[in-house]
Amino acid sequence: MIASLKSYPRVKDSGMEWLGKIPAHWKVRKLKHWLTVNRQVLSEDTDPDYTFDYVDISSVGTGRLVTTPERLRFRDCPSRARRVVQSGDTIMSTVRTYLKAVWYADNVRSDLVASTGFAVLSPKSSTWAKFVSYLCLSEHFTNRVTANSVGIAYPAIAETKLEAFKVGVPPLSEQTAIARFLDHATDQIERYIRTKEKFIALLEEQKQVMIHDAVTGQIDVRTGQPYPTYKPSGVEWLEEVPAHWKVVPLKRIGKFQSGSGFPVAIQGDTEQEILFMKVSDMNSVGNEIEISHAANTVSSEVALQLGAQVFEHNTIVFPKVGGALLTNKRRLLARSTCIDNNLMACVVTGAKLDYVFLLLVWLNLGRMAQPGPVPAINEGEVREIRVALPPSPEQITIARFLNNIITNRAEAIERANREVDLLREYRSRLIADVVTGKLDVREAAANLPELEAIADGGDETIAAEPDSQQSNTTLHPSTTPGVGS
Repeated sequence: MIASLKSYPRVKDSGMEWLGKIPAHWKVRKLKHWLTVNRQVLSEDTDPDYTFDYVDISSVGTGRLVTTPERLRFRDCPSRARRVVQSGDTIMSTVRTYLKAVWYADNVRSDLVASTGFAVLSPKSSTWAKFVSYLCLSEHFTNRVTANSVGIAYPAIAETKLEAFKVGVPPLSEQTAIARFLDHATDQIERYIRTKEKFIALLEEQKQVMIHDAVTGQIDVRTGQPYPTYKPSGVEWLEEVPAHWKVVPLKRIGKFQSGSGFPVAIQGDTEQEILFMKVSDMNSVGNEIEISHAANTVSSEVALQLGAQVFEHNTIVFPKVGGALLTNKRRLLARSTCIDNNLMACVVTGAKLDYVFLLLVWLNLGRMAQPGPVPAINEGEVREIRVALPPSPEQITIARFLNNIITNRAEAIERANREVDLLREYRSRLIADVVTGKLDVREAAANLPELEAIADGGDETIAAEPDSQQSNTTLHPSTTPGVGS
């Protein structure tokens, strides 16, 4: 269906470089003549006990809600909670516009108020609400908003400048057809993306299960079966282990040491021979096992002056505090490195490196962290954690087996992630080409089956599923207490 789409037979110059040619029968209109921008606001004399769902900038991603709006009373709400949102409105961020925060408020189930950091775009009688949403989601439009924003750290676009934007507007019947087509096409793409994401999650889960079963002795990787005999480990969470394995504290297999305070004076220096690694460097892309890059480096002389321990190649590093501890990320150093005091290092001494690395990958230190608002675990606690340790030859066998598994899973996950990225790029391009008149979808929309409800629901927590029978969305003035124009 999508592959058969063609261009419009007759086009004209839109007069706007960013938009280029548009279908000859489309009109060029300013947003303020086609839509109503920020139609309603909460007045200052609103009932202090009036409650509503509040949407701030952090609640909205590109085309979806990323967090549930907060339920507030007017007396407790921030001063920026003022813009009233109704069903059929599209809200888009006018501050930090590079975030491209745009969301279509479909069938709002409760009183909804957005931050003044949003522009609320309400359709008029000649406008199909969902078409407005797709237009605002298109890369042509969001890039134009970003390009016309002012400021570096906190770029924003003035409401008057946004209202003056010119866009290509098809007839109402064609807006309806475009929205119907894009509802169908993006739904199919999103379903496939969700399937791929579930597949990726399954691969990750399988990998973790196989590591767990191998390093705790639940399965003998040489036979694929349990070991012949087991014994109590004496560790509640470890339960039974193979009878010939030892149960030892981690201090018996490696030396654990926290890093040093990161020296502010060296930030930005990337020319010296010793890395100075922070938690944020653990997220670097590429090899998911070894890490050889960091945002900052130091000389050996500076490291000595700081009293910072220099850890050598094949040291295992991992976060020991904060949310990063819960991600269970472990990396092997590929070169000489100092680490900051939110990281911990393990220098393997009493076992095989590959086996210990896999053991620490499996060992979720976040679950053993001290309770409190900031999870944390210290060297003393880590050293005393008791683990199962097979004989040295068996460690090598287990490590080789698991490294093959991890490599195969990583390749499959990478392929699936690339497919997801391509699908998202394709969806963005399709929306942009359709709402700017580069592709004619009228015939395709007329031949579509009725849209099916998505069985497992969407991300929006306060919006119902799309209604393919949507009627003209002229919205009446709200009767909400304290709402003023």
